[in-house]
Amino acid sequence: MLTKVQAIRRVLEDLNGLATWEQIYENIQEYYPTAKDSKEWKAGIRGVLYREIKRGRNFKRVGLGIYALEDYQEEEKPRPENKKRMHSYMEGICLRIGNFQGFMTYTPDKSSIFADGIRLGQFVTLQDMPSFTYPEIVNIVRRIDVLWFNDTGFKFPKYAFEVVHSAATLADALTRCVQLIDFDTAFAIVGPQEHKSKFTQQMKLQPFVTFADRFEYKQYESVMEFYDRSVEIQKVRKGFFTGT
Repeated sequence: MLTKVQAIRRVLEDLNGLATWEQIYENIQEYYPTAKDSKEWKAGIRGVLYREIKRGRNFKRVGLGIYALEDYQEEEKPRPENKKRMHSYMEGICLRIGNFQGFMTYTPDKSSIFADGIRLGQFVTLQDMPSFTYPEIVNIVRRIDVLWFNDTGFKFPKYAFEVVHSAATLADALTRCVQLIDFDTAFAIVGPQEHKSKFTQQMKLQPFVTFADRFEYKQYESVMEFYDRSVEIQKVRKGFFTGT
């Protein structure tokens, strides 16, 4: 019988050297049949992986809740001019940050690639959009790039993110967001620096000017920097609370 370390390695090898926690949890029993026998089985697996990382063996952390074999070569971050790749990459970052912050997360773009072959659908905690209001509104809102929902009680959207890689898509993105204006939802437009002036101009027009304070423009660089810092915080947090 394989050890837990060997079983985690086999899972990662099957997934080309890289996996999210969700993938590890889903596939671990194939190589360690009794993995889920304990009530705290997930914590046990995490403890094994964190211990190996601290000792510089077998595994490494490459993102929020994303782990790889020690010798795995990470894909370079996409450049802002690569609009198609940047769009799904930023969606993935927003999903991972939402998970890290304790929200339930949703995106309509589940088949899009975040990085290293990982699809956005592997990050979401909500596979389907909750029916939180009239279907006419839900049918529009479900097209918003990333939504964070509260994780307790009835599911309502708390944060909405639209990735605007082209200024021509800004108006449609804002229109989708305003469908949630009667809810306790904050809105973020994520895009390159050159689109910020267009966003500012749009916020001075009706109907957006009346609730402009609920919108924020977040540049690619600031979102990526926050993500990188969150990864570092996770490293410190896990080490402090698990003793690994």
